[in-house]
Amino acid sequence: MNETATSYETANGPLTAVLDALPAGAWSEPSPCEAWSAADVVGHLVETQRDFLGQRGLELGAAPDVAADPAAAWRDHAKRVREALTDDVVATPYEGFFGPSTVGATFEQFYVWDMVVHRWDVARTAGLDGTLTDAELDRIERGIDAFGPALYMEGICRDGIEPPHDADRATRLLAHLGRRA
Repeated sequence: MNETATSYETANGPLTAVLDALPAGAWSEPSPCEAWSAADVVGHLVETQRDFLGQRGLELGAAPDVAADPAAAWRDHAKRVREALTDDVVATPYEGFFGPSTVGATFEQFYVWDMVVHRWDVARTAGLDGTLTDAELDRIERGIDAFGPALYMEGICRDGIEPPHDADRATRLLAHLGRRA
């Protein structure tokens, strides 16, 4: 397995566990993402990953039905993505938003990052354990640093908020993303 596929799997395991643990009634509850339910967050993850990979010529088959069963849809989607993240695919160069990149570098930098952040969102929606590991906090921090002001463009993250003065690292980083831990 290449580094991108390994990073994807590392983020996917805890995300899938949260999605599988979500009570049925929680899917329609509001998430920390403004105007999105927990199911909407899953739909976003599926749609954005499919869109990015599709624009790079990768066909993932029919889109899973997130509305019918968000957790099952995610599992189906994640399986297809894992199969698509071959060595040749991740090494494919393209002109990215921040300049020349590879499919793997962008997928890992943004889409895997998104999975970590949104796992916290979905867990928070249902009152589940959304604790972020030090490695996940490192990933979030690297993303915040790398995206710079682009992080706050329309459709990415809302403006950061001021964390409490005695906030722990997770609370501070999530505040950069407009979230209250």
